[in-house]
Amino acid sequence: MSTVNRETPRPAAGRAGIKKELPDHFKDYRHVWVFIELERGHVHSVSFELLGEGRKLADKLEVQLAGVVLGPPGEAIGNAIAEAFAYGADIVYIVEAPLLADYRNEPYTKAMTDLVATHKPEILLLGATTLGRDLAGSVATTLQTGLTADCTELDVDTDGSLAATRPTFGGSLLCTIYTLNYRPQMATVRPRVMPMPQRADKPVGRVIQHKLSITEDEIVTKVLGFLPDSQSATANLAYADVVVAGGLGLGAAENLQLVKNLARAIGAEYGCSRPLVQKGWVSADRQIGQTGKTIRPKLYIAAGISGAIQHRVGVEGADLIVAINADPNAPIFDFAHLGIVTDAIRFLPALTEAFTRRLSPHNRDKLAS
Repeated sequence: MSTVNRETPRPAAGRAGIKKELPDHFKDYRHVWVFIELERGHVHSVSFELLGEGRKLADKLEVQLAGVVLGPPGEAIGNAIAEAFAYGADIVYIVEAPLLADYRNEPYTKAMTDLVATHKPEILLLGATTLGRDLAGSVATTLQTGLTADCTELDVDTDGSLAATRPTFGGSLLCTIYTLNYRPQMATVRPRVMPMPQRADKPVGRVIQHKLSITEDEIVTKVLGFLPDSQSATANLAYADVVVAGGLGLGAAENLQLVKNLARAIGAEYGCSRPLVQKGWVSADRQIGQTGKTIRPKLYIAAGISGAIQHRVGVEGADLIVAINADPNAPIFDFAHLGIVTDAIRFLPALTEAFTRRLSPHNRDKLAS
């Protein structure tokens, strides 16, 4: 009697082993939506950046681009609607109710999930802000769909699936994530990761209103008052035109003063890489990279920073990157526009002195112009 060993066939690796056919009840989900983050009368600029990216996705899919505005009745919501059209939206969905005057997870989640269930978008994008992250997670959980957080690139695959790319394994790799069998496909993107699209004044288009189906009695959280963050304006890295940053190549905490001196000389903001925050040399609001701030300055000077992927994704939108590093094989030289192989500790004082001699206080403000 012979025995035949039969191995159980292994599923194909990667996407080939995943069922691509959408369930029937998801097949009528269409269009790209962008959440327009309106808080205390102001629209967060990441919303406009996402409209620019959403426009590209919608054009590839040959569908409409929609903005979603949630907020209280008043002038602010009208302005948000007008701005959504000015930055490329074809249609705007709104939920307007006094209960949405302050952000609370329950009414905002209810408003968004009801909108999705009624109008069925295939893609939903939100800014990876404090508000956006909180809302995105609860919406995805309620809808039982996939959410890819802190994306650095968005695209549409050949079969129409959203390809959302983000760093993984501590920022050492980039991976592309797909939500193949669920809708909507959700992603968050941090401010300044995507470029700001061109604004164009145009008439307000089609606006679809939806009623909020939740009452105050059903909401657990209550707003007792609002206290603005007194530290919120201490670092404006994300929107600075010129940024100087230091890394482990500085050697010691006191050498960070060399970075600050250069920043002061050229009218720049200063920042750092993640290891300096981990060492306690710099506060977290000055960290640049995937786990810190994403920047898009006209000039970025990196001193003693190796340039790991998690740092790269936070700075590669800069118009000009100047890298100063003693290691000629440092990864930062792979994406810097200008590389200087030297000891940053010796080079920074000389560079600061040169700028100080050349730039008058009047001209420093014009360095990035």
